[in-house]
Amino acid sequence: MANVPDATAPDTGTIAGRLDRLPVTRTHRRATVAVGLGLFFDFYEVFLTGVLSSVLVEEFKLSKAALPPLLASTFVGMFVGALLLGRLADRFGRRGAFLLNLGLYSFFSLLGAFSGSAVMLLVTRFFAGIGLGAEPPLADTYLTDLLPARRRGRFIAWAYTLAFFGFPVVGFLARGLTGHEILGIPGWRWLFVLGALGGAAVFLLRRGLPESPRWLESVGRTDEAAYLVAGMEAEARGSTVTASAPPRGTTRRRAVAPVRDLFTPALRRRTSMMVVFHLLQTLGYYGFGTLVPLVLAAKGYAVSQSLLFAALTYLGYPVGSALSLPIVERVERKHLVIGSVLAMAAFGIAFGLAGSMTLILVFGFLYTATSNLFSNAFHIYQAEIFPTALRSTAASGTYSLSRLASGAMPFVLVPLLNAHGPTALFLVVAGALVVVALDVALLGPRTTGRRLEKVNEELP
Repeated sequence: MANVPDATAPDTGTIAGRLDRLPVTRTHRRATVAVGLGLFFDFYEVFLTGVLSSVLVEEFKLSKAALPPLLASTFVGMFVGALLLGRLADRFGRRGAFLLNLGLYSFFSLLGAFSGSAVMLLVTRFFAGIGLGAEPPLADTYLTDLLPARRRGRFIAWAYTLAFFGFPVVGFLARGLTGHEILGIPGWRWLFVLGALGGAAVFLLRRGLPESPRWLESVGRTDEAAYLVAGMEAEARGSTVTASAPPRGTTRRRAVAPVRDLFTPALRRRTSMMVVFHLLQTLGYYGFGTLVPLVLAAKGYAVSQSLLFAALTYLGYPVGSALSLPIVERVERKHLVIGSVLAMAAFGIAFGLAGSMTLILVFGFLYTATSNLFSNAFHIYQAEIFPTALRSTAASGTYSLSRLASGAMPFVLVPLLNAHGPTALFLVVAGALVVVALDVALLGPRTTGRRLEKVNEELP
């Protein structure tokens, strides 16, 4: 039976202090799994259109000019969704925003399976994107709120490790289903159906999650927050809370912090850092993943071969995420972000220059593995560096820029690939990643193992 850590820890009387004193409980583990499964389908969807790009060109007889809008539609929807749902999570709560995004995604992904034209597919991908838009920053915010400081990084990394299996699953399902029919329905349509059904299952799982006690306290609902924390403390002791239901309406609610606070002198430095970060990091992270089939086609490989190479390369995503588990709490996350993004730049250039199947697979795998070391570190980091009252707004608002950049990316990177080839493409990507490293090195605070309140007390 787990024991609550020593009560002499700092701030033992506050909600935050009590949360940080907790060992990892069943609630923490359940939340990590529920969040990880939701992220699984987020990543599944993000890479689905890219993986199927060659198939969809043939299905709908798309021209080269018509493909970029289709690839971009999901990301544009995600930009809108991240802005809207991220703010809703600070205003109305993390749990409700979680359920709303999964509901929207599941419905429109299922509708997309019945698309009779490229236009209908584009529209359904856009609305599915709205549902998915805030999923990663909401996940980061929720788990950051809930987990104790000393285990925060490791358990968020576990959630993403589970999630990143979505990449190879998409690759291998696309490889196995495209070109075939099941019950008279083309295989690519079943890929959308599977995503929709999975999202609906996670919706039901998340209904059992508690609201964030930190958020409840930030809006003045301290009695409800105290009740939830008491339940987790009792869970750690192996007992139960005697109260039958959380108290409601016994405390005066505080106004939600305005968005303009992100641009006050105290937060402006961190907000600016994350704006630059997300505008550029997506070129390396999503640019590689969504364009791998097109890059391999440009190197002369057939569609079936490019899908197989992509699926094997995508195995690096869960492997890289798993590799982060033993180090994410041992290495300062700021330094981990910088080191991994520079390694991505090097491996990307090597992938662009690779001329054989062996080198393509080796450097593709190394790139994707390193990129998930980077991804896990920054997802933990971006929620840690903002105060609770604005955590979701800041993480989702700045992260939304990465979705917007991803939407613009096909219009920039696909013509660059067609005009100048894979090497030029990855040189441009590498340049963007070097700027990302400098941005974090110059402006980022240190966070690993530190209490959230301490990190945010040091705002300039």
